[in-house]
Amino acid sequence: MSGGSSWNCRGVTDPREAAEVIGRTAQLSFRPVLAPDGSAKTVPDENGSPVRLGPPALSGGQINGAQAVVEPAAGWQVAVDFTGDGAQAWQRLTAQAACSPPGDPGRRVAILLDDEVVSSPQVSPEAACDVGFAGPAMRITGSFTADEARDLALLIRAGALPVPVDVIQQQVVGPTLGSQAINDSAWAAVLGALATILFIIAVYRLVGLLAAVALGAYGLISYAALLAVGATLTLPGLAGFVLAIGMAVDANVLVFERAREEYAVKPSLRTAIRDGFGRAWSAIADSNVTTLVAAALLILLATGPVRGFGITLGIGVLVSMFTALVLTRLPVEALLRRRWLTVRPRWSGLAHQGWVRRTLVARNPDLMGRRRWWLVVSAAAVLLALAGVATRGVDLGVEFVGGRTVEYTTSQPVTAEAAREAAAAVGLDRGIVSQVGDGNISVRAGAFDDDTEQRLRAALAERGGGEVERLRDDQVGPSLGAELRDKALLALGIALTAQLAYLSLRFPWRWGAAAVLAMVHDVVILIGAFAWLGKPVDGVFLAALLTVVGYSVNDSVVVFDRIRELVRGRRGTPFAALANTACLQTVPRTVNTGLGAVFILVALAVLGGSSLGDFAIALLIGILVGTYSSVFLATPLAITFRKGGKPS
Repeated sequence: MSGGSSWNCRGVTDPREAAEVIGRTAQLSFRPVLAPDGSAKTVPDENGSPVRLGPPALSGGQINGAQAVVEPAAGWQVAVDFTGDGAQAWQRLTAQAACSPPGDPGRRVAILLDDEVVSSPQVSPEAACDVGFAGPAMRITGSFTADEARDLALLIRAGALPVPVDVIQQQVVGPTLGSQAINDSAWAAVLGALATILFIIAVYRLVGLLAAVALGAYGLISYAALLAVGATLTLPGLAGFVLAIGMAVDANVLVFERAREEYAVKPSLRTAIRDGFGRAWSAIADSNVTTLVAAALLILLATGPVRGFGITLGIGVLVSMFTALVLTRLPVEALLRRRWLTVRPRWSGLAHQGWVRRTLVARNPDLMGRRRWWLVVSAAAVLLALAGVATRGVDLGVEFVGGRTVEYTTSQPVTAEAAREAAAAVGLDRGIVSQVGDGNISVRAGAFDDDTEQRLRAALAERGGGEVERLRDDQVGPSLGAELRDKALLALGIALTAQLAYLSLRFPWRWGAAAVLAMVHDVVILIGAFAWLGKPVDGVFLAALLTVVGYSVNDSVVVFDRIRELVRGRRGTPFAALANTACLQTVPRTVNTGLGAVFILVALAVLGGSSLGDFAIALLIGILVGTYSSVFLATPLAITFRKGGKPS
């Protein structure tokens, strides 16, 4: 089929009107367009021209789905899949239309949603009269733009729903908040990425400069991939994109630190970088797979912005592996072949051992000799976190418990106490009132109607707020809150199981158990920290929490990968000694990777506003705790779980 591309989708800005429109059960039908007849009733088509329609030949119940697709030669199209006897009904409809002369209105098929024509494409001239198009699917082609194709596919899918739609979540975001959030996030991305690039160059010099160029390519490729999949860039999604920039340095750091070790043994730049890539591959693969597992769980189990974060994180990890192993490796190996660099090896960045290796690793402290003390410290930290949960409770966000959260900006400052008085005056005395962002007022309570919200706005103005503007309005029904709670618990449970299963395949199962326990330790401490800080546990926090799960295992995997290598090469050496050596050898990578992520997260915490600020704080806590647990909890547990001190 071919179709025009000029229909209008009316914009709705009033949330009550939007809820009424969306809440209707959309009725989809396909009807033949008949020749004009002055005595018959007509309806306007998508262009406003009058058309006469025949009886419905195909209904929404016979449609399985619709998707906007793009073909290199034909451009954007809408692919429609049939179910039941839909293919046969479509064949009869197109055969009837094909019997009309070319250019005749009868060659068109009208697509109606609630008796309104949304598109009336012509049947392709290739269709034979009384034959039509057979098959389980069809495509609507024409001069569609990407947005028009997606809109039409969305309308067809909506009309194919067999049940009414209940509004379980409603969100209103004012344009001031939107533009401010975009500006804040953009500044955080620029400053954080710039700080990370300068750090890489300062630590790794020439090879760091090439890695920084690859990091820029990483950003462009990742953004192009997001555009290709049609991802909507929400705040958590943008945070995932910015965070992935920090994580992208991890593979390069692993390679460069390993190359430094190889150069210290055999001072040849070409040999060092070749062995660095070769020996670091195992740790890169294992650590990135664990992060991809976390991203996949977000995509499969989460909804809305959290799922968007999983998509950006997954794309970021895949692209980072490509940029580190291809876009960085090729120019670095070409650079290190230069003769002038062989006489000035320190310029390369590989002959310089770094202050961490010189000050800590060279001293060879016996960290694992005090492993029982580290276990006691970890247990105390967990008890402290649980005490926070028990005494202060967990402030579940509106996404998990249902209700309504409204955020306001005022032309004059309003204290939190005055805002609480305003909320109590309109009957929201049990609501949670707080100051967020740059003095904005947030009010969260059980579901309250629009009349109460308007009176609340007036009460804030009466208490010195001046002009009061609503910036954000989130409403979540109790059914969605219960669903999100269940999905959060399910995601965490499956994350632990999936991580343990993967680690058991790659390492002895006792090591996998140690890594999972360290991960649980990190999760409990993060939840406890938010309980003590009085910060909400919401969808953004869930994204951060599952990221910490991946980061924690990522760190443990890097250490365990080095332990496994040492066990194979130094048989007969006590396992505790090998584990201690592995921890010390991987400390430079852990410090440098952590600092690369910290630059991004500090920028988010300072510039990202209330939502991204909490997200950044959660990840900063997670990185610090995860770095600690990989060395001082996962490794001591792996030693404790073994019988005896000798390697198997």
